[in-house]
Amino acid sequence: MTILVTGAAGNVGRNIVRELVAGGHAVRALTRRARTGVFPDDVVVHEGDLTRPETLRDALEGVDALFLFPVAATAEEVVRMAKSAGLHRIVVLSSGAVTTGYDTDFHLPVERAVEASGLEWAHVRPGEFAMNKLALWGPPIRAERVVRDPAPDAAWFPVHERDIADVAVAALTEEGHAGHAYTLNGPELLSHRRQVELIAAAMQEEIRFEVVTPQEAREIYLAQGGFAAQSADFLLGFEDYSGKEPDASQGEAYDPSSIGPMPTAEAVTGRPARTFAQWARDHAEEFRS
Repeated sequence: MTILVTGAAGNVGRNIVRELVAGGHAVRALTRRARTGVFPDDVVVHEGDLTRPETLRDALEGVDALFLFPVAATAEEVVRMAKSAGLHRIVVLSSGAVTTGYDTDFHLPVERAVEASGLEWAHVRPGEFAMNKLALWGPPIRAERVVRDPAPDAAWFPVHERDIADVAVAALTEEGHAGHAYTLNGPELLSHRRQVELIAAAMQEEIRFEVVTPQEAREIYLAQGGFAAQSADFLLGFEDYSGKEPDASQGEAYDPSSIGPMPTAEAVTGRPARTFAQWARDHAEEFRS
């Protein structure tokens, strides 16, 4: 089976590529900039950009299945190209915000484009990525062994990127997943303060937790750049999922501790979902230096 992985250099994509290679599949990796040493030697790397669908033409030729990174603006054209190339299955990296109804502009249009194609499809809808904490907290932990955050008691179920990859690989390579949308979370509701404690335990070092105002946190994230700057207003409550001013009454009424256990990768893989403590151990060195 030949499988094209788009977004292959990302946190989820890299894990999907490795798992597919280990399973004996022929893998093509689409990345905007080809670099040596990123993928196993037998992976065929194609330079391409989902915002420019014409760059995918060669990568799609002779492919059986596609892992589709979400780019709403070009999703319909990419799906048309994939269908014309003769592949029969598309698995979408979507979002748990589609399940809850918050996402109508980013991932949902990609899902709809794939569903309308007539091809086999499945959606993988992760909630909060544990990897976000490496992007947000990694720089100050490395520099000062500190996390500055305005919401020590805010909590959710961060999911390990390898659990997301496991479900995607199953949907790409196994029968029985067509027409399913898998919402994925981690197995534990964890506050920000507890997450920092688990990272500290994995590093075997002390990390200070300093409570700051949302405005102060915003300035910190903007100064960091990258994901932190791009996501600051949404993560800190200055805008909603669609970039609009949030409804404060909805946020105040929502209590995640009241919703009970959330769906995890175990429903698909049959294995217990990886904990945040395991994720912290897996990434301890990246926090350390």
